[in-house]
Amino acid sequence: MNLQAERIDAYCRQLKLDGLAERFEAIAGQAAERDWSFLEFLEQALSHEREARQMRSRQTLARMASFPVIKTLAEYDFTFATGAPQPLINELATLRFIERGENAVLLGPSGVGKTHLAIAIGYAATQAGIKTHFVTAADLMLQLSAAQRQDRYESVMRHRVLGPRLLIIDEIGYLPLTGEQASHFFHIVAKRYERGGSMILTSNLPFAQWGDTFGDNPTLTAAMLDRILHHAHIVQIKGDSYRLRKQRKAGFLGNSGKAVAQNSAA
Repeated sequence: MNLQAERIDAYCRQLKLDGLAERFEAIAGQAAERDWSFLEFLEQALSHEREARQMRSRQTLARMASFPVIKTLAEYDFTFATGAPQPLINELATLRFIERGENAVLLGPSGVGKTHLAIAIGYAATQAGIKTHFVTAADLMLQLSAAQRQDRYESVMRHRVLGPRLLIIDEIGYLPLTGEQASHFFHIVAKRYERGGSMILTSNLPFAQWGDTFGDNPTLTAAMLDRILHHAHIVQIKGDSYRLRKQRKAGFLGNSGKAVAQNSAA
């Protein structure tokens, strides 16, 4: 790198034009080869810097979303999950429901890909510049309980729960909530409803059984569901467990999912 290039690099770093610092020599080479005007060169340089910043922003949003893994809709096996309503899922993937402040609730038995779909839509949201947060219902309650003990409840609610435009709460119903935890959950739903914040919720239970999960409090559950379902897309997924497909195909599992007894040779 010559002295001029070193000075340009230093200027870019001082002005926080990191994307341009990495590419200005290559862009200058293209300009010389293609006989660009000064304005064409400047346009290309600024365009690259913008793209670099957008990429860093998308990476940051995906990291801050706390996804356990990255999943995409292209990876979802609709040929296996024949009970998944593909047109509705594709509509959710457009993210228009977030712009309208609507919710999506994914219901179905374990292993049909509810979490995969929730993450895939959430990841698409981060790539569109939408702040997103993913958490299981059990972990969310643990975080709020810990925050309350540490006198940080309002701060955690403001930044992690109410701040994101899209909040994904996974595995509702896998563990029952105490009365206090059910109140915390209702508070989340009510506040996001007031602010028009979108949620994606997944559960293995039909709505009729949610009362058993939320502290056996039918009044609270009804009020909560009223807010969740007021503007919501219900995605009912049917089918067998994707995770058990290979084991069942190999004959290790019966149709009930239980191990098939094997007769030992005499």
